[in-house]
Amino acid sequence: MNDVLTRVDDMAKLVVLGVGAHPDDLDFGAGGTFAKFAKEGADCYYLICTDGSKGTRDPEMTVKKLAEIRKKEQRASAKMLGIKEVFFLDHSDAELVVDLALKKEIVRYIRKLKPDIVITTDPTFIYSDRFVNHSDHRAAGMATIDAVFPMSRNPMTFPELKKEGHEVHRVKQMYLVNYQNPNYAVDISKTVDLKVKALAQHQSQGIGKNSGFVKDMAAGMGKRWKYKYAEPFFKIEFMIQI
Repeated sequence: MNDVLTRVDDMAKLVVLGVGAHPDDLDFGAGGTFAKFAKEGADCYYLICTDGSKGTRDPEMTVKKLAEIRKKEQRASAKMLGIKEVFFLDHSDAELVVDLALKKEIVRYIRKLKPDIVITTDPTFIYSDRFVNHSDHRAAGMATIDAVFPMSRNPMTFPELKKEGHEVHRVKQMYLVNYQNPNYAVDISKTVDLKVKALAQHQSQGIGKNSGFVKDMAAGMGKRWKYKYAEPFFKIEFMIQI
């Protein structure tokens, strides 16, 4: 990635944190990008806000069983993409709300992991003529934006986290997964097949049976940005002094 930030202050590895609502969300929206970052030497992490326990049409499935299955699937797919560790907040699926408690949980991980880049869903997308964006997606995205700015960098916000050893931290960039109005795209031509294989690990969601549309979407976005395959984002690059 030719414009990836380097941490010249201490020559440390680039750190990238993804915050998603459900298992599979980050794989679907940014799996190729995470795989690319990981292959280039970055330390990549996932923070999953809900247990994914409602994502089924199987009347015989239970909430507890599905939550366990989806965690297992997410760990398997993340390992394939090169994710260093997956963290789960275990909020109830379909019940995620943008409140102070959720923001604090996300701030805790931002201050703990100190990412240079945070990737999440764009909460401004609510619906189209064929699709309604899941409320959990919107909640995770909005809470993450607030956690990144201003909360994670403000010492007066959640000062008790300092007692846990988590000092304030300034994220340098945010990538919001955005297919409607992107201002940036990542070339995933070399990692798109890995993304497809990782998504196939989410067997409870049936994604592996329809993997073709994943490459079709990436190819369509690639044409717009003159790549063979691409993932689109709204990219925010923070002014460090703010």
